[in-house]
Amino acid sequence: MSGPHAPLPAVSAVPHRLRLLLAVVAGVVAVVGLLVALSLPSTQNSVVAYGPVDQIAIAGLGLALAAGVLLLGRSRVDADEHGVRVRNLAVHHELPWTAVRAVRFERKSAWGSLALENGDEISIHALQAADGERAVRAVEGLRALHAAARAKDPVRPPLLYED
Repeated sequence: MSGPHAPLPAVSAVPHRLRLLLAVVAGVVAVVGLLVALSLPSTQNSVVAYGPVDQIAIAGLGLALAAGVLLLGRSRVDADEHGVRVRNLAVHHELPWTAVRAVRFERKSAWGSLALENGDEISIHALQAADGERAVRAVEGLRALHAAARAKDPVRPPLLYED
């Protein structure tokens, strides 16, 4: 059923290599936090007093830091025939294809981006150059969805000056 009216498959992408690296770093941070907590002596002298509460606090701090490291890899892009949803570290964008002028991934860029009709540009941190072929397939899928959605747009008159 691959006729001219068959819908294109949805596209989803996450930064695979970045997530793997962050998982390793988070594991190291958690292990170091736990080792420091376990090796902290239970002492009491005139200057400092360490006890079980301090050990629990240091272990908890190590786990909280590990969770923070994992949050750095939460970037994601999802797209279908209706639009594209981009989640970067702290910002979430949901755009219809009519708002997107182009899907960009320059040769020297670290990640992809969306050029918008209003002149703005949104980075897509989920499309990392380090992911290689996965990123290329995701960009091609995004471009195909964009072209299919914009195929019905009326032809714009030529501009006197093109940017």
